[in-house]
Amino acid sequence: MATTTPETAELVENGVQQTGFWSRVFTIWDYRELLVNLARRELKVRYKDSIIGFFWSLLNPLLYLAIFSVVFGFIIRNADIQYFAIYLLAALLPFNLFSVGLTAATTSITGNAALVQKVWFPREILPIAAICANFITFCFQTIILFAALAVFQLSPEWSMLWLVFPALLILVALGAGFGLLLSALNVYFRDVQHFLELGMLVLFWFTPIVYPFSFVADSLGYDSFLGDRLGMLNPITPLVTLFQRVLYNPGNFERVNGDGTIPEQGDWVFDILMQDTSWYLGNLAYPAALAVISVYLGFKVFSRLEANLGEEL
Repeated sequence: MATTTPETAELVENGVQQTGFWSRVFTIWDYRELLVNLARRELKVRYKDSIIGFFWSLLNPLLYLAIFSVVFGFIIRNADIQYFAIYLLAALLPFNLFSVGLTAATTSITGNAALVQKVWFPREILPIAAICANFITFCFQTIILFAALAVFQLSPEWSMLWLVFPALLILVALGAGFGLLLSALNVYFRDVQHFLELGMLVLFWFTPIVYPFSFVADSLGYDSFLGDRLGMLNPITPLVTLFQRVLYNPGNFERVNGDGTIPEQGDWVFDILMQDTSWYLGNLAYPAALAVISVYLGFKVFSRLEANLGEEL
């Protein structure tokens, strides 16, 4: 475990921890070795006594890729979305980065009750470690996506690839912020984790993953402010559409309808996805602001509820 500074040691004596935002952040930094070890343990426990171990994390996106390639390539022929499996995976992986990480973070305190009751350490490390472990899993799962791009001889939009990194940072921050908030609340109200399961199901279907964003925008009015902005009120939407634009890259395909005719605006599924860099960069402002707010509120609420976590467990 990392050594703490004298100031930190004085404040955490007898289980009393700092309540200031930056004080708590610096305390977590002092315990960064513990954070790494807990994230590593999270991954080990997840695949304990498994023959292929961590490779199970790769089977999930690989199965999605195979099933949707067959379903939409041979059974349901979708003329609008070529290589639908890759289109799906480009949005599903970042969505799972948020949803799976948030779910794991929410149950991280209750799932480590014995550890919380036994020894003092910054409790925030548990939900953050869960987020970090899931991020590592996400990084390995993207191998399947890039392998599929190579097999089908498709290329990302290289000029916009840098946008993926701030989008990833925002997704992780959103998961960490809401994870801190919900993990503490879940100790007091165990219904939180069950409501979260329902919430993630609703969020999935209100996020353009299995259908294109243009369906939402067209229904609200593609050429209007409502169609462009209201469709982005879901903070995950601008993030997954960015991943689709960069990794699936509709620029790989000819803009023609199934009958070979040139589509009119609004008819082709990728009219909105083909927006320029500034459009996507502007769309990141809202989820980025929400991420900052969620992290701040998450720390503040966690610090208020932390004192009685051991007793409630």
